[in-house]
Amino acid sequence: MANACSAKPNARCPSRPQTSCMNSIPNCLRQDPHPQTPRHRLPAGATDCHCHVFEDPAQYPLNDNRSYTPGLATIEQYEQMCATVGLERTVQVNASIYGFDNRPTLDAIRKLGQHRARGVAGIAPQGSQAELEALHEGGIRGVRVSTSVKGYGGTDAIGVLAARVKPMNWHIQVHLRSANELPALEETLLNTPVPLVIDHLGGIKGDEGIGHPGFKTLVRLLRQRDDVWCKLSSWYRRSKSGAPDFTDMIEPMRALIDARPDRLVFGTNWPHPDLFPPSVVPNDGALVDQFCDWVPEEDLRQRILVSNPATLYGFEQGSR
Repeated sequence: MANACSAKPNARCPSRPQTSCMNSIPNCLRQDPHPQTPRHRLPAGATDCHCHVFEDPAQYPLNDNRSYTPGLATIEQYEQMCATVGLERTVQVNASIYGFDNRPTLDAIRKLGQHRARGVAGIAPQGSQAELEALHEGGIRGVRVSTSVKGYGGTDAIGVLAARVKPMNWHIQVHLRSANELPALEETLLNTPVPLVIDHLGGIKGDEGIGHPGFKTLVRLLRQRDDVWCKLSSWYRRSKSGAPDFTDMIEPMRALIDARPDRLVFGTNWPHPDLFPPSVVPNDGALVDQFCDWVPEEDLRQRILVSNPATLYGFEQGSR
């Protein structure tokens, strides 16, 4: 691989302790290898709707045009985390570091089985219908765009991608660097002819609050369209009050639940990529407990963790 470091994945190069050897692409922090057992027991069929795997780069080369370099985060390590915290199903999001190479995600779905795994791809605006059909056969149900990380292409591709994926009944997953982008995108998103999934609470930060124009736009989208969804995920990254309680993220979380509990899903964002010192990688058991503390209602947990993901991604209702 042209830009690979000769050291092991995520090893630090002596001359650049925070970057990979080539192109000054920073190495991100590794996942916590010891997920704690949560205090709360998740319902049968609980689904992690946002995660990634990072396997051996010799087998799955990293895209030169990427925002970070991860360490290994294998499907076996992910399964161990899920077994510890009580997650039974997963939605593998093809990481931006792979660009339009979806083999890591397809292989992860194949190992897990489509009874408990689906995927979201990175796809180019051009390409054949046969390629999309092969991805669908492999368990892919959506395509991601991002203004936050390199590799996929941004929101300017939404129109072209919508035309490509509409025959497949896929959704477009929108990953924004900031909630400030939402007001300008509102008309486009209201008129996109395929379902939409908004990543990571729409990018709202803890110090911006529910009165922020971007957050208000997100709520309007959820209320005006029956096929717009939002992921309750990555709040630790958006918080300004910080660990361990992230208290400034409770209000936007609950406001989204009040607005549209039938269109929300949960994600761990394992292995929490694109985090760098002095940030601290969260423990996934603690994240599960935090979600359950913020959503104490059993019926809402069942909806967000089980029923909603089954509807969005095509799982059977109930446990695997």
